[in-house]
Amino acid sequence: MLSAAENELMCRVGPGTAMGDLLREYWIPALAPDDMPAPDGPPLRIRLLGENLIAFRTTSGQFGLIQNACPHRGASLFFGRNEEEGLRCVYHGWKFDVTGACVDMPSEPAESNFKSKVHATAYPCVERNGIVWTYMGSRETLPPLPAITYNLDEDCRINRFVEDCNFMQALEGDIDTVHFGFLHCGHIRPEDAVYQSCDYYAFKQRHMDIVTIEHEVGTTYGAIRPAEETTDNWRIGHFMLPFYTQAANGVLGLRASMRAWVPIDDEHTMVWGIGTAQLADRDAVGIGSLRQSGGRNDPLGRFGPMGGRGTQPFLPDTSDWIGRFRPTANMSNDYLIDRELQSAVDMDPSRPQTGTYSGVPNGAQDPLTQETMGSIYDRTQEHLGTTDGMIIRTRHKVLNAAKALRDQGVTPPGVDSPSLYQLQSGGANLPKGVNAIEACWDILFNGAQLSDVGTKVVIPSSG
Repeated sequence: MLSAAENELMCRVGPGTAMGDLLREYWIPALAPDDMPAPDGPPLRIRLLGENLIAFRTTSGQFGLIQNACPHRGASLFFGRNEEEGLRCVYHGWKFDVTGACVDMPSEPAESNFKSKVHATAYPCVERNGIVWTYMGSRETLPPLPAITYNLDEDCRINRFVEDCNFMQALEGDIDTVHFGFLHCGHIRPEDAVYQSCDYYAFKQRHMDIVTIEHEVGTTYGAIRPAEETTDNWRIGHFMLPFYTQAANGVLGLRASMRAWVPIDDEHTMVWGIGTAQLADRDAVGIGSLRQSGGRNDPLGRFGPMGGRGTQPFLPDTSDWIGRFRPTANMSNDYLIDRELQSAVDMDPSRPQTGTYSGVPNGAQDPLTQETMGSIYDRTQEHLGTTDGMIIRTRHKVLNAAKALRDQGVTPPGVDSPSLYQLQSGGANLPKGVNAIEACWDILFNGAQLSDVGTKVVIPSSG
């Protein structure tokens, strides 16, 4: 449980907040090139870390991210003319380039130098393999982009959706590995999984022991369950500052994706899936371990990926600040819950499974639990159990990094160490008593010499 003050510190991301200052020291995924495919095309509203910004693409193809309000008298630059390497306000014709410099001021006399004294807030943008990154921090010399394995690949693929809750609230769901066997797969029987697959052991024993470590760039967990007579099954996943997660799904070393939980503001999150087309088949090998036909968590194939029967996964786009990537299944329609499907669960292996544990579409299951806590959950009311160790340690890591920057000016972990982001996750069977995090270190951390700032891993005897 956190104190009210700690909860407030961890969740508020706007300018001048401790967490907001921490996040701004990292490069942040802002948009995709496909969002604005044509130079000099229409600008785009974007809210990022509580700031209303306007994205535009110049004649030469550069991306710009600039404050919404024109520095003259506050008219929105969303309605600006995107032309000749800059965005021109339609109110009085003032024009700004991607650096925020005012490059033309036709409403002033030609001999005036006033334009040289006017500057809009603008953030540098760099495009790399399908992601446009922005830096909103204080450095004049920009830090390196994080060397996220999948975004270094030319075949990097992304997907996005909005969650209507705070970024840490949403992120914590992805490092809460025990919920997999209930929310997503509570209706899956061990007999429905491939024998000796990672999922088989998770369904055979829903509870688990957990160990966690804290390292230079984040935190790591190992979920331990009995496997065969002489082995344990380990599911190992990661959190990386400031908002990346890599879940434990699949076979260790074959994971092909990760997520970024990017704060739109205090109460909304853009969830980025970052992966590669080249490794997509490996993900299928690592994760596709259920015998039944149909969707993984939907035996009868009654739902689409994030919507209902026959619906599109997203609502129609609007030009609002949070008007895109809004899932069809959402709180306003009870996430399209199908009570008949929920009540039809049959755990008898002699009969076909005809129900699902939650009764909602697969992609809506995590938002269902995270959004219904409220926009920002009051963590003074929670009661954490033994399987919440990764959440506790991750909060500790994030809060300490924010406080160290605020109080001592300490450079946030990972900002100057891009190679630390090349992590792998997944499951493996090891002899009982073996510490899988230590034994598989080179695979998990790509051989990186991370500084272990946590405690020594002690494997629970019940594992």
